[in-house]
Amino acid sequence: MDKRIIFHIDCNSAFLSWEAVHRLQHGHSLDLRTVPSAVGGSVKQRRGIILARSIPAKKLGIRTGQTVFEALSKCPELILVPPDYALYVQCSNALITLLKEYSPLVERYSVDECFMDLSGYGIDGDESVDLAMRIKQRVKEELGFTVNIGISINKLLAKMASEFEKPDKVHTLFPEEMPEKMWPLPVCEMFMVGVRTCLKLYKYGIITIGQLAKTDKELLKVYFKSYGNVLWEYANGIDYSEVRPDRRDIKGIGNSTTTSFDVTDYETAKLFLLSLSEMVGMRLRMENVKAQVICVHLRNSLFHSWSHQHKIPIPTNATNDIYQEACRLFLEMWNGQPLRALGVRTDCLSDGNFTQLSITDQNKFDKISELDKSVDYIRTRYGNDAVKRGVFLHSGVAHINGGVHDDYPMMSSLL
Repeated sequence: MDKRIIFHIDCNSAFLSWEAVHRLQHGHSLDLRTVPSAVGGSVKQRRGIILARSIPAKKLGIRTGQTVFEALSKCPELILVPPDYALYVQCSNALITLLKEYSPLVERYSVDECFMDLSGYGIDGDESVDLAMRIKQRVKEELGFTVNIGISINKLLAKMASEFEKPDKVHTLFPEEMPEKMWPLPVCEMFMVGVRTCLKLYKYGIITIGQLAKTDKELLKVYFKSYGNVLWEYANGIDYSEVRPDRRDIKGIGNSTTTSFDVTDYETAKLFLLSLSEMVGMRLRMENVKAQVICVHLRNSLFHSWSHQHKIPIPTNATNDIYQEACRLFLEMWNGQPLRALGVRTDCLSDGNFTQLSITDQNKFDKISELDKSVDYIRTRYGNDAVKRGVFLHSGVAHINGGVHDDYPMMSSLL
């Protein structure tokens, strides 16, 4: 039986690279990748974090996850561009299309990374490296951005391999290479080990992945319960999960935003709820799913948070349906306190191709669906600002708000 060959393809600084390529294709002379630049929110609106940064920005200490304010404090000349999620959908889809020329088993893991199963094609380790190099070069030449490709016998080790030296590299991490390439690494660099788990491992004297791999499994179960078994298996490179091209395990889709001022009246709050509903509805339709649970989250200026949710009778991905329910939930729980953050979330997702409606509702549903699809098409092709509701004109509120906050079990994804 042939050894499994799994690729993990990870786009380098995806959002920044995709913005740079898009601008160069549309007449810009400056390549954002060659100067200190980043994709993030807005300083004037006092919201947002750094989502991606260029290598020159990285050298100046700019980090992903850092607030925009902190980033500009470190590098005042930093070129900051807002995120364009419709563009990222296009770039991600283009990558998937290219990869499917090599194998039908391509699983989108997040908007900027995916797995590909090449088992059964009769290629060995050396041949897999040659193939990965060719794919990497095609991505660079045809799509304009670079990727790292990790190669191994399972998804876990392939993903670990792709995290080695960047950018534009191919790395292998087969089981026989683990003692040299993976086990000396700090345990915090292992997949599924967060800060709290890392600190707890340090407390027990487990500093490297190799030490974790050699720790008694039963002892880890005492420390971490059932999660201890997962940690031991991952440290030993054990992973039996399949590459699933039809993966549909999104648990929910939601977006939130921090406001640039205290929201003290219902009319202003409605604008933010509508702008969030626009993004959530668009992403539901991109996924071709519908939601039956709508949730609204609020946070006041003292950082106290609370939320309400409701299960609606008929699943929907229509922007107006989400917005109307969000407004109703908002009125149920808002006590008039000044707000600094609002969020809209959808859960209980189902297939977007099927909806049970009465005969009288069908015509209305068809019209709303076609309108939403038309708006999505225009925004995807010409940018999010190509179509906006008149209510946002001169309002001071962005007509689409929120970033990417899907809830996959292990990773967020836009698609």
